[in-house]
Order: sequence, then structure tokens, then C-alpha cells
Amino acid sequence: MPNISTQYARALRRNETDAEKMLWREIRNRNLNGFKFVRQYPIGPYITDFACREKALVVELDGAQHAENIRDVERTRYINRTGFSVIRFWNEEVLREPDDVLETIVAILEGRLKEACNTTRFHPATEQIQ
Repeated sequence: MPNISTQYARALRRNETDAEKMLWREIRNRNLNGFKFVRQYPIGPYITDFACREKALVVELDGAQHAENIRDVERTRYINRTGFSVIRFWNEEVLREPDDVLETIVAILEGRLKEACNTTRFHPATEQIQ
């Protein structure tokens, strides 16, 4: 029998947003420059939207409810401490500027974007949790 987080992850996949559907079509099956992504990847108490485990990158898509959300800040910090970098996009960005979103993800994966940036909402990994 699946555990609670597995059941929750499956429910999230069944109820994904249009932006999540669109991004998943572009990054699944190694479609994005050969990098493998998974959906609803658990990290500690959190389930992330997308993750490239090979490059330790989490991609989060946010709706308006996430604006100025302190829980997201805490979540990002936790994920960073596990060794994963986090890039956040607004759902509208994915829907309106998919090529820019994909290029930003590739830049991170290829090591061209390494520094934290509030404009791109990129948060590189920090030290790992013991």
C-alpha cells in the first residue's frame, strides 16, 4: 500500500495546473537537453513540483497565492540546505514566456546561472542538513 506522501503526490499530479501541464510536456522524457526530471518529488516534509536529481535542481511553479508567502521562503531554505537549488516561476510566466522559462532552467543545469537572484527567483543550494 502506498504511503501518505506517495498518495498526496499522485493527487497533485491528477490536479496539476495548466502551467504544470505545459512545463511537464517540455521537460519530461529527457526532452530538455537530455536532463531527466521527475514530478512531485519529496524532499523532507515537502513535495516539490519538479526536480532534476542529477543536477540537484528543484523547479517550483507558483500561483498568486504564493506572493510574499513566508512559508515558501522557509520551504526554499530547507530545500537549499538539503543540497538542492530552487528556481521559482510564476504560472503566468510559464504560460506566456515558455521559451524564456526553459532557457533559464537550461542555464542553471549547464552552470551558466549560479548566483542567487531575486529577479529570476533563483536560490542556489547551501550546505546540506546533517
